[in-house]
Amino acid sequence: MASSVPCLGCPPVVQSFARRLRQRLPQFRGQSLNHPLAAAIQELVVALDPKRVVYRPEELQVYECDGLAAYRQAPAVVVLPRTTEEVAAVVKICQNHRIPFVARGSGTGLSGGSLPIEGCVLITTTLMKQIIRVDLENQTITVQPGVVNTWVTQAVSGAGYFYAPDPSSQSVCTVGGNVAENSGGVHCLKYGVTVNHVLGLTVVLPNGEVVKLGGSTPEAPGYDLVGLFVGSEGTLGLATEITLNLVKAPELVQVLLADFELVEQAGSTVSAIIAAGILPAGMEIMDNFSINAVEDVVQTCCYPRDAGAILLIEVDGLSAEVEHSSQKIKTICLEQGARQVQSATDEQERLRLWKGRKAAFAAMGRLSPSYYVQDGVIPRSQLPSVLQQIEILSREHGYPVANVFHAGDGNLHPLILYNEAEPGSLEKVEKLGGEILKLCVRVGGSISGEHGIGADKRCYMPEMFSPVDLESMIWVREAWDPYFLANPGKIFPSPRTCGEAAHAHHCAQDLGVEAF
Repeated sequence: MASSVPCLGCPPVVQSFARRLRQRLPQFRGQSLNHPLAAAIQELVVALDPKRVVYRPEELQVYECDGLAAYRQAPAVVVLPRTTEEVAAVVKICQNHRIPFVARGSGTGLSGGSLPIEGCVLITTTLMKQIIRVDLENQTITVQPGVVNTWVTQAVSGAGYFYAPDPSSQSVCTVGGNVAENSGGVHCLKYGVTVNHVLGLTVVLPNGEVVKLGGSTPEAPGYDLVGLFVGSEGTLGLATEITLNLVKAPELVQVLLADFELVEQAGSTVSAIIAAGILPAGMEIMDNFSINAVEDVVQTCCYPRDAGAILLIEVDGLSAEVEHSSQKIKTICLEQGARQVQSATDEQERLRLWKGRKAAFAAMGRLSPSYYVQDGVIPRSQLPSVLQQIEILSREHGYPVANVFHAGDGNLHPLILYNEAEPGSLEKVEKLGGEILKLCVRVGGSISGEHGIGADKRCYMPEMFSPVDLESMIWVREAWDPYFLANPGKIFPSPRTCGEAAHAHHCAQDLGVEAF
C-alpha cells in the first residue's frame, strides 16, 4: 500500500482528517488488515448464513470494482443481507472489531463510491429487492435498497404514475445506490434529482443502531436529515428502507430532435429555450463523436451522422401546453441555427429517439478500448464557451473527448477515450479529466452533478471547498461515524492527494487499490 506522506502545501484540515483516519483504522497506520478475520467471519455466518457470506479469493473478484473499472481492490469478505435487522447485525460486528465496511448495490457507479478498501466488509444489497408498500392515494412507494430503478415505475405505471429520477443505468442500478449518489438523469431538469423524491429513510447508522429519517410526507419537522443522508455516499450509514414520491404520468409527451452544424449552437439553444420561459422535462446534447458511435451500435437511423451536435428535448404535460411549447421550441431551434427539427409523440418513436442517448456510454467501446468519464456541472450560459475549451484541452493532451450531457442543468459527462494497455495512459487521461473539472469550478460550476465524489474525485475537493467548508463536512461525518468505519477514504482528500498531481490513481493508492 502506498504511504500517506503529509505535504506542506495541502490545507491543515486535510492533514488533521488524515491523522484521525490513521489513528482509528489500522490499515491507515500502515498496518495490514490481511489477518484471517476469523472471529468476524464466524459471527457474520451466524448473523446471516454460510451461503450469504463470501470470503474465498476467487469469489471476491466479482466485487473488486464498480463502474470505474480502472481501479480494483478485493474486499476481505462480502455479505448479502436481506433485512434491516441483518444489516444492523453486520454493522455491529464491524463496529465491535473495528473493521471498515462499504455498501454496494449493482456496482454501476462511476466514481469509485462502492470501491472496496483493503480489509473491508462489503455489504451488498442485491438481495434486498422487495417493494414493501405502494400507497397510490398518497403517491408514495417504499422499497428496499436493492430494488432496481426501473422496477419502481413498472410497479405503478399501470395506475398512471412513474418515478422521475432516471439515470442512464436505470435498468440495472439500484434505488439504494441512487440515494447514496443523489442520482439524476435525463428528466432532472424538470423533476429534480433523487433527493427531491425521497420522503423517508430507515437507516442503519455506523454503530449498528437503526433510525427513521423523514417520513411519508414532504414536511417533516426538525433538521433535514434526509437531505443530509441522500448523497452522502455510504459515509453516514446504510439505507435499508426508502420511501419515494411518485409522479402522475403526463397527459402527453413529445420528443424533439434538433441537429446543428456546431455543438456551440446546440449549447446556445438550451439557454434560449429556458430564457423563453419554457421548462422541458429534459434536454440532452450529443456531439458528432457520440452520434456516430451510437449509430454504429444502436442504429437509430434518426441521428444525422454529419451533424456537429444533436439536441434532444422532451416536453410533457397537458396536451395543449405541450403542443404550444413544442412549436415555440421548434422556432427557437431554427433561429439558433438548427438544420432541421424532428418530433415524435408516438411512444415507440419517442423511445427510438432516446435509445441512442441511453446507449451512448456503452457505444464508446466501438471507438476505443477504454474510456474515462467525468461528471461536472456548469452554468447553462457557459455551455458554448466550456465546450470550446474542452475541445482545446482535448487537442493539448492528445486524447479525443466525446461530449454527452444533461444540457438543461449543465451537467457535463465528457468521455475521454484511451487505450489502457499503453503505459502511463491512465495517469494522462486523469490529468485531462482533472483539468475539465477545474474548468467547471472556474466558471462557477461543480466537480460533480450526479456521479458523486467517491475515490475518483476526492482529490479535487479543495478546488471547490475552502478549509472551513471541508472541516464542517468532516465534523458532520465524525459525529455520525467517529471511527470512520463507513466507506472510509471516500469524498475527503488526503495529504497525498493534495500534495501530488491530484490524479485519481493517487487517491486509489491510498486505499490499497490496484490501478489497471
